[in-house]
Amino acid sequence: MDSSIKIGKTGVFEAELPGIHLTAQNSFLFIGNDSAAREEYTAAFCNSLFAEQYEDAKTSLIESPIAPELIVIDMPLNHVELVAFKVWLGSSEFKNIPVIYNEAALKATEIKQLYSQKLVDDVVNLRSNYRRLPYKAKFIQKIKGSFRTVKALSRGQLKDNGCSRVSYLQKTVDIVLSSIAILFCLPLFVLIAIAIKLESRGPIFYSAERAGKGFRVFKFFKFRTMVVDADKKIKELADLNIYQSTEKVPAFFKIQNDPRVTRVGSFLRNTSLDELPQLFNVLKGDMSIVGNRPLPLYEASTLTTDEWAERFMAPAGITGLWQVSKRGKEDMSTEERILLDINYARHRSLRGDLKIMLQTPTALLQKTNV
Repeated sequence: MDSSIKIGKTGVFEAELPGIHLTAQNSFLFIGNDSAAREEYTAAFCNSLFAEQYEDAKTSLIESPIAPELIVIDMPLNHVELVAFKVWLGSSEFKNIPVIYNEAALKATEIKQLYSQKLVDDVVNLRSNYRRLPYKAKFIQKIKGSFRTVKALSRGQLKDNGCSRVSYLQKTVDIVLSSIAILFCLPLFVLIAIAIKLESRGPIFYSAERAGKGFRVFKFFKFRTMVVDADKKIKELADLNIYQSTEKVPAFFKIQNDPRVTRVGSFLRNTSLDELPQLFNVLKGDMSIVGNRPLPLYEASTLTTDEWAERFMAPAGITGLWQVSKRGKEDMSTEERILLDINYARHRSLRGDLKIMLQTPTALLQKTNV
């Protein structure tokens, strides 16, 4: 995303982003005890609040006449204290203020923990991205609903992407179609289950945490197509990943002729029958029939930057724009796949969803084993 950054007469930087004029007037709440960082943030956002600990942050929020646009945490992780602070936020009028954490203050395992437990809305490198904080705050608010509209949220009046009526129709279609499909596919479920059990040991279904709309984490279901503990072998097979890149881009993981896939699993994948259990995710409201693919947490964690996160504005789906236009093609780049997701998120409509549904049957048979 292009931006123009310059130094103003006061020595405080100013930046121009699409639809945003960034100045020191932006109000945030910074939590941390690093004096050097505080000086840097004070120079850039002198209208903001500062607190060394969570208890101080609570006091600042309560006493401040204007609620901050964003809460920024920049200190080593204390899991117990962070959870207590989030519980307090959730029970207060500040519950929808976006919360982000400085990546530099965390270990890799802690970042994964924060995402999986949904303790923060994003983890960013503040030193290189704090000039974009107003944009990030605005983007997260689009997902969560602005904290200034708490009453509207409680009455269910907040529109979904400005199209509440369309959203309601899409949800209705999801429930009706998934219910009918489950009833018709029950005999097929039984046959697939028997085939899986006859070929290899392990459960019939595969379940894992995936990130969907708004980075919401849910339990995702498929028929098992791989050997048991296949996820633990990812590092061993990293060199075979078709999405490898030397550039700094988001990471997906997929390989040709995956040795972890069973013979029954290969057939299920090539016919997309392994996706059938996701009908229950649709019925539960975790997913839609049409949307962007829900991603494993290790993939979703690489898509939290401003230029990529927009794909999560759309619901998670069984089928989608990527599947009907590029599925199974070897020349598809990481950027191309994400741009298709972003395009769908920006232009999603009931008519467009119906068109994708009609195109899905012809896209079921993949041309390559990926």
